[in-house]
Amino acid sequence: MKPTQPDSQGHYGPYGGMFVPETLMEPLNELTRVYKKLRRDPEFKKELQYYLREYVGRPTPLYRAERMGRELGTNIYLKREDLCHTGAHKINNSMGQILLAKRMGKRRIIAETGAGQHGVATATVCAMFGMECVVYMGKVDMERQALNVFRMESLGATVVPVTIGQQTLKEAVNEAMRDWVSNIRNTHYILGSALGSHPYPMMVRDFQSVIGREARKQILKAEGRLPSALIACVGGGSNAIGLFHPFIKDEGVRMVGVEAGGFGVGTGMHAARFAEDKIGILQGTKTYVLQDGDGQIALTHSISAGLDYAAVGPEHSLLRDLHRAEYSHVTDIEAVDGFDKLSQWEGILPALESSHAIAWIIKNAAQFTSDDLLVVNVSGRGDKDVQQIAEWKKERP
Repeated sequence: MKPTQPDSQGHYGPYGGMFVPETLMEPLNELTRVYKKLRRDPEFKKELQYYLREYVGRPTPLYRAERMGRELGTNIYLKREDLCHTGAHKINNSMGQILLAKRMGKRRIIAETGAGQHGVATATVCAMFGMECVVYMGKVDMERQALNVFRMESLGATVVPVTIGQQTLKEAVNEAMRDWVSNIRNTHYILGSALGSHPYPMMVRDFQSVIGREARKQILKAEGRLPSALIACVGGGSNAIGLFHPFIKDEGVRMVGVEAGGFGVGTGMHAARFAEDKIGILQGTKTYVLQDGDGQIALTHSISAGLDYAAVGPEHSLLRDLHRAEYSHVTDIEAVDGFDKLSQWEGILPALESSHAIAWIIKNAAQFTSDDLLVVNVSGRGDKDVQQIAEWKKERP
């Protein structure tokens, strides 16, 4: 199977595209032209590789989780994106896009953030290059991710609270897009996940594919063979597509994306887009979307701010339809158990987002044998979540 690539209008099969106001078409077309040129530019790639190595700290380790493997009866490797500078995979994309913005002559950067890690990564690279940074964040997310708000402000960013709607990630994206429409000439929007209008799903995937390229080399060096399965959490889907994409042609490698089951898919309070099986258009792209019978965007819920979003990246939608990747979900309770288990088994506190992937492995360990090799993406560290988890546990009966 060939790797999925969008057509000239950004379609992944029936998904993707450019569903945006007319005022954004020209800047998106310009961004597409510039990016397609730069992705083949040896100097651009050399500069990006330099900063990823010397500043971000790549390559990140592929760590054999021996105790976890013994407990679950299989072989588990953790791709340690939590060890990147700023504490998550998000900086891979932010670094690529800030270099892109620099070449486009844009000096003002805007971003959206849910869990705050993308906002922190964007504020970090803006500080590096002396650019103005404005981050939109839902008020609810600001309250549950107060540490990351402080980090962004400490880095010199202006964090704008979004108080409309559900006051989470979807509304933050809306406000960032409104800002961009008004400030096209001097502003670049560093979108944080593999969603939205073309070229963002392709561009973010390309910047995050460093995860999978490294993991592929590392597992071959360690074991002499490819993994049986790759497991990653899926909100918008950037950490998952970054891990999956370099393995798409290897049909013997199973790929599992784990969505947020929230209180349970039967309750209507979750963010498991594929469980609802409805296609729609949201914030520039056609994909699987949580919506009601009238096509209105549904409310979502997840204990994890980074997974609390109504749509999924369009490439994931195509991979699911092609049966090349499979998508499951775990509940808030299971995710917190995953956090506890990895912390106690390996001394690694995963982000609540990554805890969903850990929880899926715990829940489905019986599917695997002692001969299998699993690679799970620990996409971020859990420092940002410890207070929220502590409060959540206090509220439990």
